[in-house]
Amino acid sequence: MKAIAEFAMRGRFQALLLTVAGSGSILFCWISAAILALVTLRKGVGAGAQLLLWALLPSGVLLYTVGDSGPLSLLVGTAALAVVLRISVSLPLAVLASIAVGVISGLALMSFGGQYLEQMVALFGEFLASMEQQLSQGGEPVELARPTAAQIAGMMGAGTGATAVLCLMLGRYWQAALYNPGGFSSEFRLLRYTPAVATAMAMAAVALSALGMEYRTWAVIALLPLSFAGLALVHARVHWKGQGTGWLVGFYLAWLLLDPIKLMVVFAAIADSWFNFRQRWTGKPGQDVSPGDDE
Repeated sequence: MKAIAEFAMRGRFQALLLTVAGSGSILFCWISAAILALVTLRKGVGAGAQLLLWALLPSGVLLYTVGDSGPLSLLVGTAALAVVLRISVSLPLAVLASIAVGVISGLALMSFGGQYLEQMVALFGEFLASMEQQLSQGGEPVELARPTAAQIAGMMGAGTGATAVLCLMLGRYWQAALYNPGGFSSEFRLLRYTPAVATAMAMAAVALSALGMEYRTWAVIALLPLSFAGLALVHARVHWKGQGTGWLVGFYLAWLLLDPIKLMVVFAAIADSWFNFRQRWTGKPGQDVSPGDDE
């Protein structure tokens, strides 16, 4: 992966080639988004904007021919987060901006992608119908709730916001690997929010969930920054304990498969905003944790 970043940073043509090549692909648009973030962070907003304009052509063609706005939304969303990080030099603020990316992506899909959402509703309906047949064999009939267009739009908005953050972090990791080895790891482990900001995100998620099932996927968007802050806290704890990457692999497998683990990560981020566990571990406010520090 580092070789991709090295090739992209050799010159404008190389970065343009990689960005445009992947921007029209559903499978590889994340690489283009990460390169876009890398160029924006390293060379400035102007250089990133030039790449984005060229990348919009293939992704726009994909949107027009297939109706899939995913690559275009991801490119624009990642570029926006990279601009926030470049200007503010604040990873928490850039990750917080993923809420706006997710909401705008979902609303745009509802406003302009009605036909695409109808196709997705039909696709989910067919899948759930086959699941019902399998679950009903030899027993009572099973009925599964069908997602609405609004639910799918919220789910896709949350996916765009989360993927944009991951692409931003990949670009930031590449930047650190090329010019400041180890810098991104320390920066990510310090990701946390103030009590006011964390409480506001949690209350927004609760309010959206209270509106009904149709809005619970939108509530996930409000929790995206807290999810990443919770993961950063896990990385900080593992680093402080010196537990190695094997433990992290096991944790991420559990996090991907079990929803209660996802909620625990969010609650840990909220608690950390109030109690600042890293400071309690190290006794040094505002500093990263390291193995061997006294608790």
